[in-house]
Amino acid sequence: MHLEGHRTRAAGAAGGQFLRFLLVGGLCTALQYLVLVTAVEWGGVDALVASGTGFALSAALNYLLNRRYTWASQTGHRIAMRRFVLVVGSGLLLNLLGMRLLHGYLHWHYMPAQVLTTVVTLLWNFAWHRHWTFATPGLVKRGS
Repeated sequence: MHLEGHRTRAAGAAGGQFLRFLLVGGLCTALQYLVLVTAVEWGGVDALVASGTGFALSAALNYLLNRRYTWASQTGHRIAMRRFVLVVGSGLLLNLLGMRLLHGYLHWHYMPAQVLTTVVTLLWNFAWHRHWTFATPGLVKRGS
């Protein structure tokens, strides 16, 4: 019974964190898409370059909001920032590979390609940030 209660609380906590992660991510994604569309439509910039630039620009806001609002992390900035950079770097790589495949090779319009790529990257980032980047030291248990 005790284990079942722990699982229920953990699932509830994860659900609340995911909702906050989506809100923060939505704001940061809006910034990325604003850069993407503006650069492509008004600046004539290649969609891959514009997507990567927007992704990178939204990362700083994403770190600050997620650290404080989503995770209420007690992990020191030095550790959390290094981890964040690694996770976001891998997310950027996923973003660029997705855009290269969908837009560059399969010739999808850049917006549907970016939306699908965003969903994959969002799930990747949530899992890594929850269990590693912003995990509270000493509270992370094996198998959780």
